[in-house]
Amino acid sequence: MIGQISKIILISSAVLAAPLAQVWADAPASQQAAVQANPPVTAANVGERAQQLIEQGLAFVKMQQQPDGDFAPPQAPPGLSALALRAFVLDPPYSTNDEFLKKGYDKLISFQVGSGGIFKDALATYNTAIAVSALAAANDPSMKPELDKALGYLRGMQWTDTITGPHGESIKDPKKASFEGGFGYGRHSRPDLSNTQFALDALHDAGVKPDDPAFAAALRFVTRCQNFSETNDQPWAGNDGGFVYSAGDAGDSEAGSYTGPDGRKMWRSYGSMTYAGFKSLIYAGLGPQDARVKAALGWIKRHWTLDENPGLRDNDPTQALHGLYYYFHAMSRALAAYGEPVLVDDTGTPHDWRVEMTAKIASLQRPDGSWAGEQRWMEDNPVLSTAYNVLALEEIQQDLKARPAK
Repeated sequence: MIGQISKIILISSAVLAAPLAQVWADAPASQQAAVQANPPVTAANVGERAQQLIEQGLAFVKMQQQPDGDFAPPQAPPGLSALALRAFVLDPPYSTNDEFLKKGYDKLISFQVGSGGIFKDALATYNTAIAVSALAAANDPSMKPELDKALGYLRGMQWTDTITGPHGESIKDPKKASFEGGFGYGRHSRPDLSNTQFALDALHDAGVKPDDPAFAAALRFVTRCQNFSETNDQPWAGNDGGFVYSAGDAGDSEAGSYTGPDGRKMWRSYGSMTYAGFKSLIYAGLGPQDARVKAALGWIKRHWTLDENPGLRDNDPTQALHGLYYYFHAMSRALAAYGEPVLVDDTGTPHDWRVEMTAKIASLQRPDGSWAGEQRWMEDNPVLSTAYNVLALEEIQQDLKARPAK
């Protein structure tokens, strides 16, 4: 699911706990004061404040780089460094001409296997997809052969009628038809919307057009992950317009299930997957008049919040903050793709998402410039959480260039 991306790290908190605690304790008083003394975020200063946060976050991440170029210890697979690298090169002062970033990209590319995937041991889709996005963001012609190979590998991970799973699964089997167009963890595991959204991010970032067959196929899977029975043929589909984790194998949701009025088992929609699905619909070429887009936007307006990952509380109140920074990352990309800076919620209250998200991210920043969240899905790892937040802020900066805040 949303936060399942964090599994790419596969390192215990104990690996980082001592040094990170020291980084926190050793943050200079002047730096702590600078973070705490920043003015409130407003429409007038949102761009400036977002840039300050980006610079502080990237300064922290740069300090974590290992001698071999990685931004995480040896136990971590390449996806974590790929997130960090993309965050750096999307900030204009940085490029692959910077020696530390060239070293980081060289290390990332060293994980590429003969088939083109960029991963280590497991989670091939997540790692390769994030690496493709990082390579595309670098815009470095010298890396194009590696980018093309990785993109080709990623295409081969999608469930199509030419794919057979490890136990003979095929979308030609009516019981597995819901797999069509999706991407799973590896070749070829049950697809889910989290893996699928990162794969579609990669295709989009690499310049693949919405009319590409991969997007058309993915649209069928994404549609089946939406609680919208008008277009979703799955028996569990509701009608709130939100999205769940997977349509495969009778559905799944990190927000849990409930029994509907008619006795059906229903899967709850939740925030991070709804933004993942909303964004995927847009990347696949659907416009604001499409019924699926309208339904997803309706859910977003009814559940507008930056205080938690909405929907998870309904399953367990203690899970409300799980995957919060993944949620911000998916939310920022989705709303930037939608192209409407102000959304009006179901109470009639307008929200400039760029201003509100920047303010929320600023309120959560630690004195050393990093962010860290709940332990679940490894968001207590500040390199991961800082990369998520910097990338969200960079989406905000790009959107502000096209649509200044008022």
